[in-house]
Amino acid sequence: MAIKALDLFDAFSQNKLPKDNAYVVSSFVNPNTGYVIYEVVSYSGVKAIYQEGNGITFQSQGKKMHILLEPASYSHKGIEPYLRDSAEKIPLRFSELEIFTAKNQTKIMLSKNPIESLSSFTIMKPSGLNISFVFYNAPDVYDTLELFFEKSFNNDGAVPQADSKKAAKNAAQLIRENMGFKSDFGSNA
Repeated sequence: MAIKALDLFDAFSQNKLPKDNAYVVSSFVNPNTGYVIYEVVSYSGVKAIYQEGNGITFQSQGKKMHILLEPASYSHKGIEPYLRDSAEKIPLRFSELEIFTAKNQTKIMLSKNPIESLSSFTIMKPSGLNISFVFYNAPDVYDTLELFFEKSFNNDGAVPQADSKKAAKNAAQLIRENMGFKSDFGSNA
């Protein structure tokens, strides 16, 4: 059976990181508040991958999408996400996010458009409850991403199951539409 996803740093140490067409998903969980930030990076055409300090650097073009889970008890709801404290900020305004409110009043915020990196990007080694996974570009990669987000939203962000399923479907669709691997000539890579 083909590998669908691996821990990013395990894949690096086993020399199993794809050089072309893959997704890296990292999550940053605050266990005290339930506040969760996800970063989804798509990359292709890697020139080099190397460990640098506590991270892995990819010399490649990439697109980054943010997802934010904000619990109902979050005390800084009115502050734009790009103005929040460093551990809670993402580089986006409310107007740049699709916002869904779950039955338990948790807000799920999805980037409408990715941020492009033209030369390189670094993924830092996760600690605590944080994770980083590489998702391989298999025919069912978007189904795999959807299932990952559904389980993570529910388990890590305490989003009710039905809302987790709906938000995960929207996240996977945004990733497919905005971060899919398409050539300049219109065919899928």
